[in-house]
Amino acid sequence: MMQSRSSVGRALFVATILAGSFLLFLVQPMVARMALPRLGGAPNVWNSAMLVYQALLLAGYGYAHLLAKYPLRRQAKIHLALLVFAALTLPVSLANLPPPAPGREVFWVPALLALTIGPVFLLVSAQAPLMQRWYSADRTAGEPWALYAASNIGSFTGLIAYPLLAEPLLSIHQQSWGWSIGYAGLIALVALAARSRWHTPPHHDVSDLAVEPVPARRIVLWLLLAAVPSGLMLSTTTHLTTDLFAMPLLWVIPLGIYLLSFVIAFSDKQRLASALSALAPPAILLAGGMAMVSRHSQALAPAFASLALLLIVSVALHGRLYALRPGVSRLTFFYLIMSAGGALGGLFTALVAPLVFDWAWEHPLLVLAAALLLPQTRWLDWRRMPGLSPELERLALLALLAMAAFLAWQLSDVADLAEPGVTRWVLSVAVALCGLALLPWKWAFAAVVLATMLAQGGLETIDASKWGLRTRSYFGIYTVRDYPDRKVRTLAHGTTLHGEQSLDPRLRRVPVTYYGPGSGVGMVLGEAGRLFGAGARVGVVGLGAGTLACYREPGQSWRFYEIDAAVLEFSRNGTFTYIRDCAPDAQVVLGDARIELAKAPRGSFDIIAIDAFSSDSIPLHLLTDEAFGVYLDALTPKGVLLVHISNRFIELEPVLAAEARKRGLAVALRDDNPQRGEDGLFTPSSWVLLTRDPAMLTQLRQLQPDLPLTQLKPPAPRAWTDDHASILPYVRWRNILGKL
Repeated sequence: MMQSRSSVGRALFVATILAGSFLLFLVQPMVARMALPRLGGAPNVWNSAMLVYQALLLAGYGYAHLLAKYPLRRQAKIHLALLVFAALTLPVSLANLPPPAPGREVFWVPALLALTIGPVFLLVSAQAPLMQRWYSADRTAGEPWALYAASNIGSFTGLIAYPLLAEPLLSIHQQSWGWSIGYAGLIALVALAARSRWHTPPHHDVSDLAVEPVPARRIVLWLLLAAVPSGLMLSTTTHLTTDLFAMPLLWVIPLGIYLLSFVIAFSDKQRLASALSALAPPAILLAGGMAMVSRHSQALAPAFASLALLLIVSVALHGRLYALRPGVSRLTFFYLIMSAGGALGGLFTALVAPLVFDWAWEHPLLVLAAALLLPQTRWLDWRRMPGLSPELERLALLALLAMAAFLAWQLSDVADLAEPGVTRWVLSVAVALCGLALLPWKWAFAAVVLATMLAQGGLETIDASKWGLRTRSYFGIYTVRDYPDRKVRTLAHGTTLHGEQSLDPRLRRVPVTYYGPGSGVGMVLGEAGRLFGAGARVGVVGLGAGTLACYREPGQSWRFYEIDAAVLEFSRNGTFTYIRDCAPDAQVVLGDARIELAKAPRGSFDIIAIDAFSSDSIPLHLLTDEAFGVYLDALTPKGVLLVHISNRFIELEPVLAAEARKRGLAVALRDDNPQRGEDGLFTPSSWVLLTRDPAMLTQLRQLQPDLPLTQLKPPAPRAWTDDHASILPYVRWRNILGKL
C-alpha cells in the first residue's frame, strides 16, 4: 500500500512539473510571436527574448532557493498566494511601451518582454526546483533528479506544440486565453502537491538536513558547463533564422535540442548520455571545425551539422554537470547556479556579442570553450600504455601537434573549393584523428580544433574582419565585398544578396540585381511619370544599397524607410552612391516602416515599394492585414503598392492573393527572369503589384507590352493578421530538402 501511495505521489509531482514546464515553454514563442508586429523578424529578437527568459528563469530559481529555507507549509502558502496574485496580469498581452530610439533595440526588446510576461514567468519557472524539493521532503520518495528530466520533457513538448498546433490553429487572442486556463490548472496541481506533503514531519523536511559545503572551483565549473551550451543554442539560432526565416518552428528547434539534452543527461539511465558524450570529441573536430565558415553555402548540411553538434555537446557538458551534482540538500542552490550559467551564456551571445563583434565570432569561441570543458575520456588516453616514458610522451605530443598543423595547412589549400571533394574530406578526417589522439591534453585538442577552423574558412573570415568588410548591428551582419573581375560591389545580409553596384563609372547609376528595368518595381517606377505625372511621390520600405533611387526623375518626391542605422550609413559614407548620385534630396526615415508610415498623412504616396526582408527571413508584421491597411492609407486612391516576394523557402503568392481578395484590390505578378549576360547585372525577381484601381494595371500593360503581368496562385483560405498568421503552410519544403 505504501508503494502505491508513493507511486501516486510521484505521478502527482511529475504531472505538476510537466504542466509548469509545458506552460513555461509554450509562452516563450507565444510572446515572441505576439511581439513580432512591433519588433520585426530580426534573428536577434528571439535571442533577446531568450535572454529575458533566462534572466527570469534565474530569478525564479533564486526565488525557489530562498523559499526552500522556510518550513514546507509556509513555502506552500507563500507560493500559492503569489501564483494567484500573478494571475491578475493575465491574459498575456504586450506591455505598452513607446517605440525604441534607433540603436536602442538591444535594451528595449528585453524591457518589453520582461514587463509583458515577467511575474507569471518567474513564478512558473520556480516549479521545477521547488516541486523537486517538496517531493524530497518525504524520505521514502527517492532521489528527485529524474524529475528534472521530466521537467525538460514538458518544456520540449510545449515548444513543439506551439509552431505545430497553437500557431496554425489558434489566434494570438485564443492562445493567450488558453494559456491562462492552463495556468489556473497549474495552480490546482500545486495546491494538490502541497496537500500531499502537508503532514510531512518537520524533521523530514529537506530544509532541515545538513548542508554540504561546495568548493568555489566546483561552482565556477557548474557555471561554465551551463553557460556554454546555452550560448551555443543561441548562436545556432542566429544562423538558422538569418539564413532561412524567422518563424517559431526554427526558433524552437535549437531550444528544443538544448532541452532534450537535459532529458538525456539527467536521466536515471545514463547509457545514451554516455554514448553521445563519447561522440563529442569527433563531432567538435568535424562539425565544430566549420564554425568559422562565413561563405554562402547552397547546401543545408552545415546547418544540420550545427544542430547535431549542439545536441552532442550539450549532452556531454550537461552530463558532466549531472555527474558533479551535489546532495539533495543543495538541490535548489545547484539549480540556481545552473540557471545563472545559462543566463551568462545568453548574456554573452545575445547582448555582448552583437555589440563587440563584427561577425558571429561567439560561435567558434563557444565551440572552443566546449572543447576545453569536455569530460575526460579514458578510452582515448594512450598515455596509460605500459612502458611509455615521459620523454616519449612529450615527443609523441610534439609529433602529433606538428602533423596536425601540417595537415591543417594542406587542408586550407583545398577548403576554398566550391564543392567538397575527396581530398578535402580525407584531410579533414586526418586532422580529426590527430585531434582525437591529443584529447588527453585538452589544450592541445582545442588547438587542433582551432587549426581546423582556420583551415576551413577561418582565415578568410578573419581577413574580412581585418579589412573592415563587415558591419554588425542588432538587425544582422552585413558584408560588403568588391569583385574586381566583375567590377561590382555587393551588399549581403546573412547569405542573401541585398544590393549591388557596378564599379564601372558608366554603369554606377544603373539599377541592378532584383531591381532592373524588367522587374516589377522597375516597370512601375520607370513609368511613374506617365502614370502619376511629373511630381510623382514614391515611398520605399527598405533602403539596402539604395538601388531604387536611380529610378527617380526630376520633380519627383522620394522617401525611404529603413529600420537599421547601419544600412543607412552605407549610403552616407559613400560605400554605395545610388542615393548621392540619383536622389540626393530624398528623405530617409529611420525606424520601423509600419510605425512610421502610419504617421504619414493619408494619400502621401503614389507608389510604395515594400522590400524589407532580412536575409531570407520574413518580417511577418509587414505582411499582415493591419500592415496593408497602413500602406493603403498612405497611398492615393489610384496608387500602386509593390511587394517584393522573391524567396527561396516561403511561397508568398497565396498570402498576398488572400489579402487582395479581402480588400477587393486588383493584383498581378511580375516574374522577371533576365539573362545575366556579359555584365551579369540583373537577377530573377518576383514582385506583386496591388492597387485599388484596375485601370492602373491595364495602363501598365499598355505602356510595357513586352513585360507580361500574370495572375497570382490561388489565394490562401484567409489573409494574415497580427492576431493569426502562420508561415508553416507556405514553406517550400522541396527547396529546403533539396539543399540537404
